[in-house]
Amino acid sequence: MPFRRIPLCASFAESGQGALLYAPSASRNVGPLCDLLKDVAPQEGTALELASGTGQHVVAFARALPLLHWQPSDIDPDRRASIDAHAAKAGLSNVSPALDLDATIQGWSAKHQGQSLIVVINLLHLISAQEAATLIDEASNALATGGRLVIYGPFMRAGELTSPGDREFHTALTAQDPEIGYKDDFDTLDMVQATGLETTDVIEMPANNLALIFQKPTP
Repeated sequence: MPFRRIPLCASFAESGQGALLYAPSASRNVGPLCDLLKDVAPQEGTALELASGTGQHVVAFARALPLLHWQPSDIDPDRRASIDAHAAKAGLSNVSPALDLDATIQGWSAKHQGQSLIVVINLLHLISAQEAATLIDEASNALATGGRLVIYGPFMRAGELTSPGDREFHTALTAQDPEIGYKDDFDTLDMVQATGLETTDVIEMPANNLALIFQKPTP
């Protein structure tokens, strides 16, 4: 199945030396995200990042949480090359080579069992509701008992777009692909909880984003 193309309005990245790519949005939010993960993530184990993008995030996360071994992934070969280039430049031993993984396809969790942490950053608004449901179900299956799922990004709040910037961005997304766009916060919480995960926190983040934190309970 071909992967869903990221809309142009959401995929801007600047080229650096060699394969390196830099996304301005990643540069802006990496600090708050590192602070978030220091507070809510397990301190050791294995961490899988879905749709890692340029690789700026995973390198910063690996520095901030050095006892976690990080597995980045992305469906775009140029992004995977950038991830590996960032990791090589940083010289970190706790980042594996980027995987070709489409998290919206059923069944991927079978090969990635026992994760201590799964991180999803700025992805749900770029995929359809059905794809989001598949991703969340597979992520739940991939988590170890006590493992945590962290979902970060822009959301509707109780069905409403709450800022002019969010309304503009959502409109631009749906104009390019009517199946995508902002997901509702309450609907997403219900979707995740339906997989058996428990909500541990909902955290307001800069630029009107949310971080949704879930944990896999003991059976």
